[in-house]
Amino acid sequence: MSVEADLKQLAAGTLGWLAENLDSFDPFEADPRTPGLRRAKAPLELALLCHCWSRHDGQDARLDKANALLRRVWQHPGFLGLLTAEPEAAAAYRLVAAALAPHGVDPWAGGAPPTAEDLPPERWLPYHRLELRFYADKAGVRHTIEPYEDLVEKNVLVTLPAAPAGQPPEPPVTVPRAYALTHSASYLTDFGRTAPGLTPDALTAAADLLDRQLAHCVRHDWWDLAAELVTARHCLGGTPLDTAVGAAAVRCLARAQLPSGALPGRTAADRDDASGPLFFAKAYHTTLVTALMTLLVGVR
Repeated sequence: MSVEADLKQLAAGTLGWLAENLDSFDPFEADPRTPGLRRAKAPLELALLCHCWSRHDGQDARLDKANALLRRVWQHPGFLGLLTAEPEAAAAYRLVAAALAPHGVDPWAGGAPPTAEDLPPERWLPYHRLELRFYADKAGVRHTIEPYEDLVEKNVLVTLPAAPAGQPPEPPVTVPRAYALTHSASYLTDFGRTAPGLTPDALTAAADLLDRQLAHCVRHDWWDLAAELVTARHCLGGTPLDTAVGAAAVRCLARAQLPSGALPGRTAADRDDASGPLFFAKAYHTTLVTALMTLLVGVR
């Protein structure tokens, strides 16, 4: 199959599986023993997918069903309690929920927005300040986080070594840093809608690092990071499907996809081909970020 055919297969399967399993994104149907923020994570991720999906195709019936589920969750009287279950993270999670609130839902119905005092920049590392600024700006919340131009200079896309002397490390960066790279590319560009603000040299170095990390993920079947890295290359202005490593990543994900459309875990090492709630918990994230990748690179 061509990379375009593999991508279409991924898009149809992942979006179809997500649509068929929408009820599992409802945290009030989840195991009540699960900590609040963990229960809130799935609908917040679904809301981010729908936010990006609506900008590409607002007429899809599957998107309408997903937004209906999200409106039900956001309007549930217990939703605020999930977001504030851990006081140190409460302001940040409320920002994310407000920024991604479904159309027609009052994002602050459960209480006043966080103030600038609730979001002291010194509490977070530069990468986390970038994430906070992204969501605070989307939510229309005032803050004192430095401008994007300053955040770029401190960001891992710029500060991580791009081409170390001698034998390159394997993997090029640790898994937490790889996630920081992919998320940074998304936040700096609003998922590919704006320029990242990197200098030409820094952009070249960042793209090289992302490609090297992506090659490692393909070799080792690290599926969710592979999808996120393809998205990151797109966000930084690249055309990842025209590269050997980008095409290999799409083929890797297509091979891993189950007949149901799901991706069965974050990596081959922890794949799960079962069904039911335990399978959903393991599969939904990778399936969702793969669906997001297919939307952003423009083939469905």
